[in-house]
Amino acid sequence: MAEKVTPYKDSDLSKKEQVTKMFDAISNEYDGLNRVISFGIDVKWRNKVVDIVGKTNPDSILDIATGTGDLAINLAKTKASRIVGLDISDGMLEVGRKKIKNLQLNKTIEMVLADSENMPFDDNSFDAITVAFGVRNFEHLEKGLAEIYRVLNKGGIFVVLETSIPTKTPFKQGYRFYAKNILPLIGKLFSKDKVAYQYLSDSAASFPYGQAFNNILQKIGFIGIENKPQTFGVASIYIAKK
Repeated sequence: MAEKVTPYKDSDLSKKEQVTKMFDAISNEYDGLNRVISFGIDVKWRNKVVDIVGKTNPDSILDIATGTGDLAINLAKTKASRIVGLDISDGMLEVGRKKIKNLQLNKTIEMVLADSENMPFDDNSFDAITVAFGVRNFEHLEKGLAEIYRVLNKGGIFVVLETSIPTKTPFKQGYRFYAKNILPLIGKLFSKDKVAYQYLSDSAASFPYGQAFNNILQKIGFIGIENKPQTFGVASIYIAKK
C-alpha cells in the first residue's frame, strides 16, 4: 500500500477536503504554472489521449478531475456530442467554464461539481472516460476506479494520463532531482499556496505507476490493459476497457 500523501500534513481535514482546498487556492495560476513545470510537454501528452479516445468514435465522454478543462476542451475534437468535465474544486471548474464559454463549446461540454468516488451518473453512462493527472488525488484509489468502471459503458474505453518515475539512468536521477528540488521551488516562488507544488511532487512519487497500476485496474475488472510510458518515463498513458 502506497503512503497516503496529503497537501497539508498538519490538517485535520480529509485528503479529499485538503485537495479541494488546495486546487481552489491555485485555480487561477494552475494553467500557467503547469506549462512551466512540464516545459509544455503536458500538451503533447493530452493530445495523445485525445487521439486514443478519438479512434473509438465515442458519443459521450466523461473527463474526471477535469480541473480547468484542458483535456475536456481538447476532447471536443473527437466530435462526441456530450462531454462532461467533473471535478471537486469549484475554483478550477470556474476557470474552465470561462474557457469553454470563450470557445463557444457550452453546448458540447458541461462542467460538473462532484466527487469522483460517488458520481451522480447511472451505470453504463459513457462511451469513454479519461483522467489526466487526477487519479493520484483520489482519497480511495480502488473505490474511485470501481466507480469509473460502473459508469463506463460495456465495451467503453478508459484512458489515464498520470505521472510516473523513469527507471533508466540518467533519467531516473534527473527526474528525482527535478521533482524534489525544482518543482517545489517553482511553487514557492510563484504560487499563492506554498505547499501545493510540494504535494504534487510527493503524490507523484508515491503513486503506484506502471505494472502496479495495471494490476489495480485488472483487480477492479478492466480488461485489455496497456501501459504506454511517455518522455523517458516521466508520465504514462494507461488504456483499459470494460
